[in-house]
Amino acid sequence: MFNNIYNMNTFLPTKPPLKNFSTNKKSLHNISQIASELPKLLLTNKVQSKINNLSKNSFSVNCLIKNKKVREINLAMAQLSFIGHAYIWGDSKPQNILPEVISSPWVKLSQYLGRPPILSYASYCLDNWYKIDEAEPISLNNVALINNFLGGVDEDWFVTIHVCIEDAAGEAINSAYKLSLLNDSNSVNEFSIELKKIIKSLKKVNTIFSKMPEKCDPYVYYHRVRPYIFGTKDNPDLKEGLIYENQYQNVPQFFRGETGAQSSIIPFLDGALGIYHTNDNLRPYLNEMRDYMPPKHRKMIENVEEKSMAKEYIFKSKKLIHEYNQCLEEIRRFRAQHLEFAASYIHKQSKAKTAFGTGGSTFRGTGGTPFMRYLKKHRDETNKQKI
Repeated sequence: MFNNIYNMNTFLPTKPPLKNFSTNKKSLHNISQIASELPKLLLTNKVQSKINNLSKNSFSVNCLIKNKKVREINLAMAQLSFIGHAYIWGDSKPQNILPEVISSPWVKLSQYLGRPPILSYASYCLDNWYKIDEAEPISLNNVALINNFLGGVDEDWFVTIHVCIEDAAGEAINSAYKLSLLNDSNSVNEFSIELKKIIKSLKKVNTIFSKMPEKCDPYVYYHRVRPYIFGTKDNPDLKEGLIYENQYQNVPQFFRGETGAQSSIIPFLDGALGIYHTNDNLRPYLNEMRDYMPPKHRKMIENVEEKSMAKEYIFKSKKLIHEYNQCLEEIRRFRAQHLEFAASYIHKQSKAKTAFGTGGSTFRGTGGTPFMRYLKKHRDETNKQKI
């Protein structure tokens, strides 16, 4: 069932994302051109004027939707998401009205893809990379980004780390799925094989994650990367929401910003391994994050949550209990590392204002939550559920 739905062992696309559209249609050329110019337009504060001078059909995506070109639709969604966020956040004061030239095609694409018209993790990470050498595997030395805001080493490294994490988690995802199908008719060894693969894969994930500081400086991240990925929900800078011109009857909309909580890796592993989180006011937020995931990823998470009985059978073997606890320890390590980075990359940087601004909310993360409390809670709950 796993491969029938996804034909892949990771949450990355089956085929690498496209860098270019296959047709020379003017509107698609316009999208790619503006997206490629964003670093210079943001640097010179000309994003809004550039967009405002376009006609309302300059970014039309009707041909893509009509022909159901999914890979090109994902490319257009990513590029319009970058353009949209550059328009909203690219000046000293956030824009609360998004012009129709962006809002119309963005909403059409979002409806087709089944997720909101906002920059999500899917567009920022999953659909925003290519291999420098196509013959070589995904690695930190072989991945580059298709789209940027300001660009530069720090922004590229931040996203590249996440792309490589998604790839490294592939074996854990595959084995966790297989684990969710096992029951008391399976041997201890069959359980053990999958648990060991999960541990091995997550060790790779944590090694990659630990490399974040090597080329992504906390100061640069906070002031030049983070400001462009905020959403409009629970954001004090856009309390009245965002109007998508001539969409949603011009009623202001509130959507979450891009955040690692929109990655499907940890929710999937939580579901397969039976890791539960208390039903407090952060629980609805976690469930809401799934609205920003590709629909197939949501279904995959729901599937393991409904069917996995692995934890129940693992209780019966000391050997499996030890390996299960090792899995949880690697997940705890990941969450602890995330918490440490949040402290150094956001909390510490928020102490002083600079010429580059405050980097957005100092209390809430880019997804609109009180991030420090959220991260501490999940780290501690993971640790407590070791058997």
